[in-house]
Amino acid sequence: MLNGFLTRAVESFLGLRPMAQDLIDPAIQEAKARPTVQIHLPGGRVLEGERGLQLAAFLEQEDLETAPIVGAIVNGELRELTYPLALESEVRPVTMAEEDGMRIYRRSLTFLLAAAFEALFPEARLDVEHSVAHGGYHCHVSGRPQLKTAELATLESRMWEMVDQDLPFAKTQVELPDTIEYFESKGFIDKARLLSHRRKPHMIIYEMGGLRDYHHGYMVPTTGYLRWFALTATEHGFTLQFPIRSTPTELLPPPQYPKLLLTFGQYGDWIQTLGVSSVGALNDAGQAGRMREIILVSEALHEHRIAEIAAQIQEKRDGVRLVLVAGPSASGKTTFAKRLSIQLLALGISPLPIGLDNFFVDREKTPRDENGEYDYERLDALDLDRLNHDMRKLAAGERVQLPEYDFIEGVQRDGEVVQISEGHIVILEGIHGLNPDLLPELPEGQGFRIYASALTQLNLDRYNRVSTTDTRLVRRLVRDARHRGKSAADTISRWESVRLGERLYILPYQENADVMFNSSLVYEGAALAPLAEPLLRQVKFGTPEHVEAKRLLSLLEWFLPIDDSPIPDNSILREFIGGSILRDFTVGGTS
Repeated sequence: MLNGFLTRAVESFLGLRPMAQDLIDPAIQEAKARPTVQIHLPGGRVLEGERGLQLAAFLEQEDLETAPIVGAIVNGELRELTYPLALESEVRPVTMAEEDGMRIYRRSLTFLLAAAFEALFPEARLDVEHSVAHGGYHCHVSGRPQLKTAELATLESRMWEMVDQDLPFAKTQVELPDTIEYFESKGFIDKARLLSHRRKPHMIIYEMGGLRDYHHGYMVPTTGYLRWFALTATEHGFTLQFPIRSTPTELLPPPQYPKLLLTFGQYGDWIQTLGVSSVGALNDAGQAGRMREIILVSEALHEHRIAEIAAQIQEKRDGVRLVLVAGPSASGKTTFAKRLSIQLLALGISPLPIGLDNFFVDREKTPRDENGEYDYERLDALDLDRLNHDMRKLAAGERVQLPEYDFIEGVQRDGEVVQISEGHIVILEGIHGLNPDLLPELPEGQGFRIYASALTQLNLDRYNRVSTTDTRLVRRLVRDARHRGKSAADTISRWESVRLGERLYILPYQENADVMFNSSLVYEGAALAPLAEPLLRQVKFGTPEHVEAKRLLSLLEWFLPIDDSPIPDNSILREFIGGSILRDFTVGGTS
């Protein structure tokens, strides 16, 4: 074959054969670009339309019956519906029944709220602070009294007027200095501070209803897409309600969450104490050499709160025999339980930590999810009969042989023999600790329940939130890579299943807690960013996990990285980044 090629090459050089024509497949012909372009949809459908048309035009006839389309995955990349299609593409519609679609909807709805609020109350400031269960953001007003019922109704009416007008979200690219100057002129110092650390020379700005702003992600094309929302009064502000993915065109009844609000309020006090009210302020503090101070004070606030919780347990030591610690994945429950144990020891109380994971049933009895995978998030994945039997005997002061779960073999084996007496207390840590069906026979007053989670309130700015879920996902990415040998793609692919378990088995019971512990640390985004970024960049393009990895990378870009050496070795964060002195810590003297 090679000799034949050389012969043809020599003949071509001598002018005896046209080399290029010999190498061109006769089935390939040069052609002019068609005025149309095709998109290939899931299931084999092909649509054709004018080249340069926006995605919305192609997908407006699609009726998925389940949820409205608000975006699409185009050739492996998430795109908004205003994206023009210039090339033949593989397209998968993204609906409000998916997390990416619901993010687009919530982000657009936040912009709508901000535009209506600034038009009606230009002298006041609105902060979109944190999420609440059943679909909603808690919002706080400053610079004037909180909105009265009539004012809240007027604000919602203004939003509906803008929806009926079907106003476009116009998108333009703007030079960074011009954007910073604009926000400074508006008095939006938090936004100007954040952008002053941006590494790119330009950015995307959206404009709608007289409001110009940047947003961390895509928008729907027009306000007419925003058909499901409500405003409800809550303590210290109001809630912007929106649907959840399982009911994307329906609002669920607004929940009561006084304990969660109190915990978020406490964290708000913490960040005010530190003088770090936004990510831009955190970056400023780092450049000013204040990061060591911020780390130490943040850790001191954590320690103070853990000591407070230990003191509450001590006050009830005559009745409480069992402390239950629950919370979603990557909340730092393990380190929190160990630090709580140390505080209890300092108060003369000997704790016996027990992990709920040791009570898993044998793998052959483990329930499976709809995909046939083992579902360890469900309550019936635990041996509830043995758990209740062992807890009853421990509370009565009897000796108990605890189980120990072999995760490799998937079987429950006999573990250590333990016994508690006067001055001892059991700390039971696991995701189901707040579920009343876990220990239905536990006598009233013998249990003390703690909800632990990373309840982030340090946002990019007043309208751009940092999701508590994203904080935990980044924590887990770093921990899984360091301690479990998992890639970022592995962790991301499993995350949706983890989140489903949280929504079903943890979040509905969070208000059952006697106290809440916020494991979030104001500086952790800056510490996690340099560790997570290289992991996320290894996620392969074209995979479903790449879309999520790209989104997380764009979020972490807002944080200026810091050196983690000043972080104490007993920090909650050390559970994820490594170097925890508590990793192998156990409490002795109970067996």
